[in-house]
Amino acid sequence: MKARYLITAAVETIIKVVVLAAVVVFIVRGASKAYDFGYRVFADEPISVSGGRTITVGISENMSVKDIALMLEEKGLIEDADLFVVQELLSAYHGELRPGIYDLGTDMTATQMMEIMSASGQETEEDKIS
Repeated sequence: MKARYLITAAVETIIKVVVLAAVVVFIVRGASKAYDFGYRVFADEPISVSGGRTITVGISENMSVKDIALMLEEKGLIEDADLFVVQELLSAYHGELRPGIYDLGTDMTATQMMEIMSASGQETEEDKIS
């Protein structure tokens, strides 16, 4: 009877230790990913440091920030669309991105791209007609 009790207690202890270790690993990995994402939000780095390519992009009136971010990621101007959305949300350019055609470079940061896409001096086709 005692042997059965000891074996049961040992198995329960092993299971508790394994579950606790799994929880600790999960928390550490989650915290690491959260830190990395948070760091990249504020450490605004371009895709290429020097000698970047210039790519022309068009933004229409009905595009959301997420749509713009996905397009920029597809064109190779940014690495992560979700990161761009958060950067736009926290920037001075939140809600200021305007429709138009823009020349953006891979050597620009996301903030520089937002500055260009929100520039009030940028003429759109509608401005040229009126």
